[in-house]
Amino acid sequence: MEYLDYYDEEGNYLGYKSRDEVHKEGLWHNTVHCWLYEMDGSVYFQIRSSSHKFYTTASGHVLKGETIEDAFKREINEEIGLDIDSSDATLVDIVPWRMDKIKNGAIFKDRAKANVYVDLFEGSIDDFKFDPNEVLGVVKVKAKDALNLFKNGKGEIEAVIITTKDNKNVKESKLVSIDNFLVKEHETTYDKYKDVLNKVIEITK
Repeated sequence: MEYLDYYDEEGNYLGYKSRDEVHKEGLWHNTVHCWLYEMDGSVYFQIRSSSHKFYTTASGHVLKGETIEDAFKREINEEIGLDIDSSDATLVDIVPWRMDKIKNGAIFKDRAKANVYVDLFEGSIDDFKFDPNEVLGVVKVKAKDALNLFKNGKGEIEAVIITTKDNKNVKESKLVSIDNFLVKEHETTYDKYKDVLNKVIEITK
């Protein structure tokens, strides 16, 4: 069973409970959103298996007793198979997230502090090992191109799609549109991703 530390809204530690209990009771907990970038100004999105949409490079809950840095490293390893040194990752923001929805016939209450970080990737496409239950591959786009796309709300940008075929990672160039990127009903791609994209642009300019 997966356990999560939980906190009050000000961030004071209160204890730990199972993941199911945390979401049933709407307790504040930590998540981590991990983004990889390259010094040419590119940023990596993952391709979600469930929706085929593009989302954070890797993300998930921070487990009981785990540091944000440890969670970053673990999520990157579990979802896209990279063993990285997350000690030099750069904090973008800590974003409070509230959402209530019906899940499996019960109310699912999400109260999370999303710890958003970016980290430099200096490997090759052969380093990726995708968890097919969650991730179909990754998409590399220029942060400036993506930011302009999200501002304009239309058009297409060039992307490099990296997937696994016949146990080998392959890449292909493709044009993608704003509809390829994952957002919730009440979100916009610009608001959801602009801070990360601006941070990558700032670091790599």
